[in-house]
Amino acid sequence: MNTASFPRVRLTQAPTPLEFLPNITRLLQGPNVYIKRDDNTGLALGGNKTRKLEFLIGDALAKGATHIVTQGATQSNHVRQTIAAANKFGLKSTVLLEERVSGAHADYYNNGNVLLDQILGAQIETRPAGLDMNNELVAVGERLKSAGEAPYLIPGGGSNAIGALGYVVSAQEIIAQSNDLGLRVDHVVHATGSTGTQAGLVVGFQGANSGIPVLGISVRAARDKQEDNVRKLARQTWELLKIRGKLPDETVQANSDYVGGGYGVPTDGMLEAVQLLARTEGILLDPVYSGKGFAGLLDLIRKGHFHPGQNIVFVHTGGAVGLFGYRSVLAPQAAF
Repeated sequence: MNTASFPRVRLTQAPTPLEFLPNITRLLQGPNVYIKRDDNTGLALGGNKTRKLEFLIGDALAKGATHIVTQGATQSNHVRQTIAAANKFGLKSTVLLEERVSGAHADYYNNGNVLLDQILGAQIETRPAGLDMNNELVAVGERLKSAGEAPYLIPGGGSNAIGALGYVVSAQEIIAQSNDLGLRVDHVVHATGSTGTQAGLVVGFQGANSGIPVLGISVRAARDKQEDNVRKLARQTWELLKIRGKLPDETVQANSDYVGGGYGVPTDGMLEAVQLLARTEGILLDPVYSGKGFAGLLDLIRKGHFHPGQNIVFVHTGGAVGLFGYRSVLAPQAAF
């Protein structure tokens, strides 16, 4: 399982911390809860996409690209980090923001990641919800080709087999850190959306024969669909790395009980999770991904899904910038 043979640039301030959460652990009276701080990857306020972009930008440069094209929802963390990575290596960027969440407060469309996208300086285009965003990417790529550019298309979330290599590396990092701490990891939990993070973690742990199971808390799709999507990408990543044998189907597990009204739509559980972790450990989650992921972890612990004495690692995928787009929900009353 050798990632060294793939083109790669260095963007991540790694290893990111693996921290014990003593106050949450004590409060819940359940398993020992740890957090992998991939909100601290360092690129343009950090997040999990930075790891994927190391391989995606490396591949783009190896192929002679001059222009990066990607897409995401209005408050996409991936888009923000992609623009920053392109800037770092002198590449132009065009980003497509899908209006996936309707009827949100004006802050959602103008603050948070959108503000940073504008500061970072990409060409920003918007698309209504419901389009095939991959087709939209291809169309923009063809337009740029006709203008003399060499475009490199990155799917939403950076979630293809090349991008997933970033989380194969992260899995290896977690194994090394837990070994250094003398820590047996019983489960890794994280928010799963575009599938690249979960696919990479599954392949990384399984390819290393670590026996560490991964549970993805879905932020968008129903369980069967999410597991099918993750499984498909995990198999592609497995094959890309030329790992012997077959990736077992049961290594991909998702829980879609915490999606609520849909992608980016706040839930009571998310609100509690964001406030609880901030007020007990001083760590900020985001309202779309890690907030719902941690809400799922809290509920599963309370229901006895995880047991006292177990060691659970929650992978914080970043995105706290998105909090600024949800002020009307998180702090509706002005402080002054």
